Amino acid sequence: MKAFLGTALVAAAAHTAHAGTLDIVRQRGSVMCGTTTGFAGFSAPDNKGEWRGLDVDLCRAVAAAVLGDARKVKIVPLDAQQRFTALQSGEIDLLARNTTVTQQRDTALGIIHAGINFYDGQGFMVPKSLNVKSAKELDGASVCLQAGTSNENTLADWARANNVKYKPVVIEQFNEVVNAFAAGRCDVFSTDASGLASIRISKLHNPDDYMVLPEIISKEPLGPFVRKGDDNWLNIVSWSLSAMVEAEEYGITSANVDELKANSQNPGIKRILGVTAGAGQNMGLQEDWAYNIVKQVGNYGESFERNVGQGSPLKLQRGLNAQWNKGGLMYALPIR
Repeated sequence: MKAFLGTALVAAAAHTAHAGTLDIVRQRGSVMCGTTTGFAGFSAPDNKGEWRGLDVDLCRAVAAAVLGDARKVKIVPLDAQQRFTALQSGEIDLLARNTTVTQQRDTALGIIHAGINFYDGQGFMVPKSLNVKSAKELDGASVCLQAGTSNENTLADWARANNVKYKPVVIEQFNEVVNAFAAGRCDVFSTDASGLASIRISKLHNPDDYMVLPEIISKEPLGPFVRKGDDNWLNIVSWSLSAMVEAEEYGITSANVDELKANSQNPGIKRILGVTAGAGQNMGLQEDWAYNIVKQVGNYGESFERNVGQGSPLKLQRGLNAQWNKGGLMYALPIR
């Protein structure tokens, strides 16, 4: 009994020590979420000024889990140079800014990733007038890149390995990079393939004048980041994403979640929706934390389709972002 009590006290002390961000968010009444300054499909204001996108939905999911209201999010637009400093300093609680998870970022910056919400890869976009069909035909080309991203090093490694010489045109602000490419200051735009699709549709005046080349030259697993040392907050963000993915796997949607909560006898569904208690308590949340996510934000598939999928201007295929049992990599850890 004494051993059990001692273990319980240690666990309780650890929980208290690492509950800082959760307490701050509750006292403030909102989640401060760092996003891009405007990246269609992932985080951008709509024509009414409301922020929308796959990453914004993750911010909203965390707010729904913690505060019971997905609207209690304050979006903090950040450029690539600002994003990590803002998280390290506590200016934001969560970074959801189509950021690639790398070993260096996970181990050297005092931050850590909390899951993958989009599997991507770096690619190339060119004007059709350039008359190239492959990235390996780009020898001698000038390439526009945004400063402070992993794209610079990835491109340098690929070019060296393939004996392709190029002239980098590195610009700090994202919109300035887009403008430089549109104005013909460089032959090529290189960034994540999802970004190229977004830029082509939402930023270029004549999208049909441009094409994305077939090569994908890297793995770019994109996901949210939190500060190290706050394990409970890491759990909350990670399991909020996992709840969206697992809800899709179980067929739980924003439209049927109430009916399933009331009537489903599936043990997995009952645990996700808080009918069977435990998952919320383990993180210091109400038991309806995941129900609130699905009801107010939707499952992962719903979020994907409306923001970047067939229901959006980007019309991206699910590809690697399909469920694991449908040929993709989206595999939620079990909520139990």
